[in-house]
Formats: sequence, structure tokens, C-alpha cells
Amino acid sequence: MMTGPSTLRFGSFLLALPIFAVLAQPAQAQSVTPGFAADYSLTDLGPVSGVPVFYGGLTFKAGDPGKILIGGLANEAGGLIYEASVVRGIDSHITGFSGTAAAIGTVGTYNDGGVVYGPGGVLFTSQWPVNKLGQTKPGNTSEDKVIDLAPLGVAASHSALNFVPAGFGGAGQMKLVSWAGGEFYRAIYAPDGSGTFDISSVTQIDLDTTTPGVVDTLPGGPEGFVYITAGNPGFSANAMLLSEFSTGKIVAYDLDSEGNPLVVTRRELVIDLQGAEGAAIDPLTGDFLFSTFGATGGDHVVVLRGFTELPPGLPEPASALLLAAGLAGLMLQRRKAGA
Repeated sequence: MMTGPSTLRFGSFLLALPIFAVLAQPAQAQSVTPGFAADYSLTDLGPVSGVPVFYGGLTFKAGDPGKILIGGLANEAGGLIYEASVVRGIDSHITGFSGTAAAIGTVGTYNDGGVVYGPGGVLFTSQWPVNKLGQTKPGNTSEDKVIDLAPLGVAASHSALNFVPAGFGGAGQMKLVSWAGGEFYRAIYAPDGSGTFDISSVTQIDLDTTTPGVVDTLPGGPEGFVYITAGNPGFSANAMLLSEFSTGKIVAYDLDSEGNPLVVTRRELVIDLQGAEGAAIDPLTGDFLFSTFGATGGDHVVVLRGFTELPPGLPEPASALLLAAGLAGLMLQRRKAGA
């Protein structure tokens, strides 16, 4: 029997649920909520051959929509990121997986819900429960850099991240989240001269400024999250989709002018999941894929179909970093002026 972090987290997950939920909500019970059911549908793609439970986050391989990267043995020191081939139907929607997934070298220790590409094609991997962030340069098979987030003020433990896409308020910003407290952060980052990135500071964001004296966080035990553009059914503005591990739900949030979720706008899209974990958008169809962690009968990848807009891209690295540098300079000027 495992006694590592995965076991501890899975135990916390079960304790967080009402007894009736544990007994009455098998993985097959997952469903789209009534407000979205007319436009969206779920397809369970099943397990990914060769990827050990528990599953971590997932993303599509850079430049290859025929493959995904997905975490296996999540939250463990021996965790790895695996590459798996997808099968697509005549309409380009994913219908399953082919072959056996293969590990990408040693990348993925303590992997969690955050597995995303950032500027320069660097693969960023969240590490739970050690509260760290890994970075792997394109083509490499081991992490090139690991940043300890605790000294920067990130609550234990960091679980997922993403970058605000081009065309959104706050484009290019790095956002971090922690499980189980739901603390949401903006990280200031810059190239370190070796192809990876330094993080100079991290600031927790108040997700509801209408409650003075309280720094509001994300409920539900947040994990992987993605950004979607306005125009999708039910979304008149740019939004965030997020996997809630502790509640077993996929939820949506409206955004503020900096790409932060507004907690009072939370809407449920999918319910009755077990351990919603990762989050990714299919670059060919706009479908939303998510992984599970600790589901009865084994972990699966599930796809939510009905999105009509393709995923937004990241800003060009140079412009995003120039913007970040400009904002940092402005903040420094303000601090000096107030001194």
C-alpha cells in the first residue's frame, strides 16, 4: 500500500466529501449541468495505456496535436510526464488513444494539475506537495530548472499554473494556484539567460474586492485551469475553466482586467466527477480535456465537447516579457515616489 503524498492527498479528498457522495457517485455518474447541457456533451476517453495512476495534469504536445503530455504517478517523487498518441474521428474530435504512452525521460517528479507550455516553448510542471515549479526546455528529457515557491510566499502547496493568452487583459502574465486553500497568484518572471525563467516575486490576488479585509480564494480545491475566448456557447466574454479536485467539478469564471477569476461569477459546467485534475484545450477543435486523480476503477481522460472557438495562443515571448518589464519598472517608480 502506498504511503506517499498521493495516498495522503487521496485520503484528504475522501474525507472532504460527504459519505453519501463517496458511495453514490461512481466515475460514470459525471454529467453536464442543465444550464450547459443543450450545448455541451461529455465523452469518457478512458485510461491512457502505460500511464500509472494517479493522473496529473495534461497538455497537447507543442506543435503536434496528435499527442498529449500527461502526468502519471502524480504527487510522488517517482512521478513522470508521459507522451501519448490520440485517435481522431473524421470530424477531428478525439475518440481515444493508441499505443502505449512513453515517459519523457525523468521529467515530472511530484507532477500535479499544472502541465503547460510557456514562453519559448518551455514546459512548466507544478510540483505538489513540495511547493515547487519545474521547467524543461524544448527537446530536453530532464527538468532544467526547479524553483522553490515557498520562499516567494506561495502557500503549500502549489498545484497548477497557466499563462494569460494573447488578446486577454493581463496577456502574458503567469498565474499560479495552490491546493487545497485556493490561493491565486500572479508571478513576475523573466528570462534567466539559459533558456528558462526566474521568478522574482509572487503576489496573491484578492478574487473578490467587494469583501474588505478578506483576501478571497478559489473554492473547491483548484487544480488545472485554462482560458477560453468569448463566443463559445454560454460565454459572452473571455473566461476561465477550472478543475475542482475536492468537489469533483468543472467550473467557469468570468475574468477581471488582469486575467484573474472573479470568484462571485463561479458557474458549474460538469458535476459528479471524482478528483478532477488536469485541464487542456484541443488546438484543432476547441474541446476541453481533463484528467482525473483517484477515480473509482482507475483514472481516465474525459472530453467536454461543444466549444466553437479555438484556443487562444500565448503572446509572442518578446512582447510579453517587455510588457512585464514595463510594469515592473512602473511599480518601482511608484515605490520610489512614495518613499
